Formats: sequence, structure tokens, C-alpha cells
Amino acid sequence: MTDHAGAVYEGVHVTLKSTNSAEPPKTTQTDANGRFQFTGIPPGSWQLTVSSEGFATQAVALMLHPGENFEPPAIVLPFATATSQVEVTASQLEVAQAQLKDEEEQRVFGVIPNFYVVYAPNAPPLNPRQKFHLAWRSSIDPVTFLAAGFFAGVGQAADQYGGYGQGAQGYAKRFGANYADSFIGTMIGSAILPSMLKQDPRYFYKGVGSTRSRVLYALANSVMCKGDSGRWQVNYSGILGSMAAGGISNLYYPAADRNGIALTFENLGLGIAGNAAQNLFQEFLVRKLTPKLPNYTPSKP
Repeated sequence: MTDHAGAVYEGVHVTLKSTNSAEPPKTTQTDANGRFQFTGIPPGSWQLTVSSEGFATQAVALMLHPGENFEPPAIVLPFATATSQVEVTASQLEVAQAQLKDEEEQRVFGVIPNFYVVYAPNAPPLNPRQKFHLAWRSSIDPVTFLAAGFFAGVGQAADQYGGYGQGAQGYAKRFGANYADSFIGTMIGSAILPSMLKQDPRYFYKGVGSTRSRVLYALANSVMCKGDSGRWQVNYSGILGSMAAGGISNLYYPAADRNGIALTFENLGLGIAGNAAQNLFQEFLVRKLTPKLPNYTPSKP
């Protein structure tokens, strides 16, 4: 018994089994010279099988005649083909990080950031570091600064918050107030409180079901959110975040426009209404306007 290189093998299992009688099979092993022997074998049709660990099993059909001293040709044992199956499973953190990178590429018309929408079904929650990263990434995006500048210009043209005055100084104050509103609201409502309360600040796109069910889902998400546990719950992070941002804004708005509690709750109401409208756009329009989205299939209801 040899391999392809001609090396002989001792201890190879050899079985001789009759194929045309009830003769019990016979077994032996090869010796130090790679040879084996069976004696007292009656004539007939037999199958010789040789096997050894690490080699492919070989089978040879034999026909023994009366009085014959049969010596089979040299049997070469080929190496067995090693096959293995390895299953690699990414951790929940790794999946969340990969999906977060996809979300950072989401831009309406390829320009306007749309980072806080999840199109992947059953997306894992973000950890605190990821929540802060997304909030910071959103806050320093160039479009965020441009939006603050645009609304500052609109406010100045309408002489909103007249205590800021006009001219470059008035515009700068309005710009700072608009950007501060956005930055504080994002950091508190989308990073600090979601990390503390274990809530996900993102909108989970539904995309399936009747129009009515999707409308109700979008509206409900203005005051509801998904917890890190995967269960839906009251969006305390967003609600308290809006109240906190409204309260803090009293520190830098003109004294004549600081309406205390009224301004805080006004900002809260506007925030909830704005989120509801934004969610409706997300559910029915924004995806169509966002190029290069990952090919995620929406979950069935």
C-alpha cells in the first residue's frame, strides 16, 4: 500500500467482502512493507476496500477462481480532500458600526444629510459612543452650518428677535442662536439622553403596509421611539431634549423674547409637530430622493 510518492504505509485497514454470497467479511492491516494477505478465500466475486485516516478510501472489485493465488495490483491511496465549513458571524456592535457608516452616506439629492434614518430591518441599537459620534457628525456637517445661516437670514429679513439688531452683528447673533438651537437639541436629544435612557434616536423606516398604517406609524414616531432593548416606548429623550434645548435658549435669546416656560413649551410643541411632518416625508418621499442607498429589504408587518 503506497501513496502517490511511492511511500509504503503500515496499518492501513483492509476489508474483503463477498458480493455474491453470505460469506462474512474479512479484515486485516498492512504490515511494515505495506503488504497484506488473506488465506482460505473461496472462489467468487469480492470487493477489496482499503482505508486509512487522512486518505481517500479505495475499493477494488476482484474475481477469484478455484485454486487461484491472486495478487492484486499495487493500490495507491490518494490524500483525502480536506473540506471544512467556517461560519463567521459579526457581532452586534460590528453590524451597528457598518450600518452607521451607511447612514452617514445618506444624503437627500446627494447633498442634504439624512443620517438619522434606518433603512435596515431589525437594525441593532447604537452604543453610547456611536450615538455621540452620529450627533457630532450631524452637527458639524457643512449643510448644518448653511441651514443655520439661511434661517438667520430669513429671521433678520423679518426682524425676528429684534433685540439682536440688524447689520452684520445682528446676523451673527441670529446665526449663533440658530446653530446653538440645532447643536444643543441634537447633542441632548440624540446623544446625551438616549445614552442615559437607552433609547435609539433614529427613525426606523417602515416602507411596507397600507398607506394608513404607515401614516399612523410616522405620526406615532414623533413621540415614540425604539429602545435599545428593541421595544417601542415613549420618546423621553426627544421630548426632554426639546424642553432642555428650549430652556437653555432663554440664556442667549434677546431679553424681550425670553418667554420662560412659554418659550420652552412652544419649542417642544413645534419640535413634535416638526418631527411628525419630517417622519411623513421620510416614510413616503425622502427614500426616493436619496441616491446610493444600501439595498435593504423592508421588514414585513
